[in-house]
Amino acid sequence: MQRRPEPELMNDLHQVRAYAAADFSDGDQHTAQLVDQLIAAGPVMPAKPRVLDLGCGPGNITLLLARELPQADLIGIDGAESMLSIARERAAQLKLNIAFQCRDLRDLPGGVLAGAMDLIVSNSLLHHLHQPSLLWEVTRSLAAPGCRVLHRDLRRPTSDAEIRRLQAVHLPDAPEVLRQDFIASLAAAFEPAEVEDQLRQAGLDGLSVSQEGDRYLVVSGLVG
Repeated sequence: MQRRPEPELMNDLHQVRAYAAADFSDGDQHTAQLVDQLIAAGPVMPAKPRVLDLGCGPGNITLLLARELPQADLIGIDGAESMLSIARERAAQLKLNIAFQCRDLRDLPGGVLAGAMDLIVSNSLLHHLHQPSLLWEVTRSLAAPGCRVLHRDLRRPTSDAEIRRLQAVHLPDAPEVLRQDFIASLAAAFEPAEVEDQLRQAGLDGLSVSQEGDRYLVVSGLVG
């Protein structure tokens, strides 16, 4: 099926509250475990690594990273201030030192973070982007030599019928706004072959794409 892009930002207050209240803990913990595996498989990380969570939303993954990498200089970036206000509140409650920034991804390449990151992570960001090459441009620009990268996202099913089946399996009792977002996100997601082509065009030969479960793909590896 053809990709159907969705809005790049989640700014609607009803949508933000529903997303922040939802229990994504299993997926969040799994993403954190993938990061742990990536760190363990590579060369030794710096004593005070610089870590970036792109499209951090209300901070689900960022908070987990802060706990697992307490010495890290950790930054969470999102384009929706309404999401970041929740992330900042959560971090303050847990007494975690995280720099949350409301930034447009387009402003990041060549900026103050260029060439500085030791670990770049995103969870469910790629499918939101109308120009997916932007994620790979940001990744390449901000990565320090040997930077670890892990981008986890949905992958597009082959039909609308399969999208409806996945929604019925995974979010049968969720609020309507989350069910509709899930359907829209699956339709906006990319197929693994499309992401592999994006990586080739970006010259990110150190990153690979793998399929995960019935609806995810994972991009991981080293840059530089």
